[in-house]
Amino acid sequence: MAKVNKTVPSRRRRKKILKAAKGFRGARSRHFRVAKQAVMRAQTNAYRDRKRKKRDFRKLWITRINAAARLNDLSYNRFMHGLKLANIDINRKMLAEMAVNDKEAFGELVALSKQALDS
Repeated sequence: MAKVNKTVPSRRRRKKILKAAKGFRGARSRHFRVAKQAVMRAQTNAYRDRKRKKRDFRKLWITRINAAARLNDLSYNRFMHGLKLANIDINRKMLAEMAVNDKEAFGELVALSKQALDS
């Protein structure tokens, strides 16, 4: 029976891991075993934080909308409820952008929200 040569696939696997570990400090970028652990942890964190990023941005947008709404004497909760009653369908990302860069237009939305809450 002929001897099976396994060097090419194993080398390819190791090179793939070491390439992914490029830029890591010390042994994490040079030694296969340590690099494999570091890459696995990095991939775990990257996967988790792609989900977390969506939560973090939504929190940031809500904070900005709340701050701008309170400058116009309305809480975030009442402002959003008023927009819903006024049938104004605009997402939080755009509301936060308006709150920061276009205060006049945001003020008009607050006025519409207050009007819808009063009626």
